[in-house]
Amino acid sequence: MVRTMSQKNNSNRSADPAKAKTHFGYQDVDIAEKTTRVRDVFNSVAPRYDLMNDLMSGGIHRLWKMTLIRRINPQAAMKLLDVGGGTGDIAFKFLEKGGQDVVICDINEEMLKVGRDRALDRAIITGPRWVRGNAEQLPLEDSSIDTYVTAFCLRNVTHLARALEEARRVLRPGGHFLCLEFSRVILPTLAKLYDSYSFNVLPLIGQLVANDRHSYQYLAESIRRFPPQENFAVMIAAAGLVQVSHQNLSGGIAAIHSAWRI
Repeated sequence: MVRTMSQKNNSNRSADPAKAKTHFGYQDVDIAEKTTRVRDVFNSVAPRYDLMNDLMSGGIHRLWKMTLIRRINPQAAMKLLDVGGGTGDIAFKFLEKGGQDVVICDINEEMLKVGRDRALDRAIITGPRWVRGNAEQLPLEDSSIDTYVTAFCLRNVTHLARALEEARRVLRPGGHFLCLEFSRVILPTLAKLYDSYSFNVLPLIGQLVANDRHSYQYLAESIRRFPPQENFAVMIAAAGLVQVSHQNLSGGIAAIHSAWRI
């Protein structure tokens, strides 16, 4: 029987959670509304998601993901869960480097469709298992995964602490948690340039290439609302994971967060 952390915590929730607020970029929205809004964003960007990643980062996101793959250290016997990995980037690299068992869980069906099409284009027929599911309520058994990995996903969830608790729940004892996410730039000069790029150039690229300025404005804002490296480390530890650390990439534009379940 599949159990989820969110089911266990139902009794602790507010009597009327729909009235509570959370952030959607720089907007305050009803908690019940955020998941739908995020889904709409990724429905819109899915067809050009990988192209836009290349344009927005100058291809650097590929180097970050290769660093993440090295941290995963794929093994044939390893069972990997890729949360929010709908287009398959991490999963395909995992398979290329010797991994065999990977589950891709994404809340957005359009992103999963893009990933399945990419798998067929690469003649990957029996590779990843594609599952639609929420990071806050993963459709997996307790202690069933060796490595939990997520890239550029967790800043979009409504309840970040709940998603981290779910990560711990599905990891086996000794399992590894890895999160690649945009983070807080640690170099003041670079931070100013990055802010200017994020709020001026990035939405413009979205408008010109994807005809969607709004979604890329949200993505820039969502990066700023995600906890800085040290604060996120505290949240990871609070979820019950240990040996929490992070590796800054490109001056802190992104970071890889690592922790373990005991």
